[in-house]
Amino acid sequence: MFKNLIVTCFLGMLAIILGAFGAHALKEILTSDQLLSFETAVRYQMYHVIVLLFVNTFDGFSIKQKNRISYIFFLGILFFSGSIYLIQLTAITAKSIWFITPLGGLFFIVGWLSMIVIFVNKIRE
Repeated sequence: MFKNLIVTCFLGMLAIILGAFGAHALKEILTSDQLLSFETAVRYQMYHVIVLLFVNTFDGFSIKQKNRISYIFFLGILFFSGSIYLIQLTAITAKSIWFITPLGGLFFIVGWLSMIVIFVNKIRE
């Protein structure tokens, strides 16, 4: 659990750094559409960092459930936000990695669905 929290805190710090970088350094480099895409990546990363803080401090989840949900959201952040960062900050084109961003979105959906299933099962107990 503490490993998950350490990774989560690192991802939160990274979201702040990248957000500031985008707001200041990239303002003159990226088009408004590219900057909007970059900001979406930062925003989704931070949303899921907040969820990860909840997941890993909530007593209603077992350690196994915390780990599973955390890994799913970590992959979501890596694939969704990470692919957008790569597209906006490097010469890698969206055409070359088109499948990675939606895969990250799918990981986010699976993570949320996993929590729904756990909570529904708790209601049935």
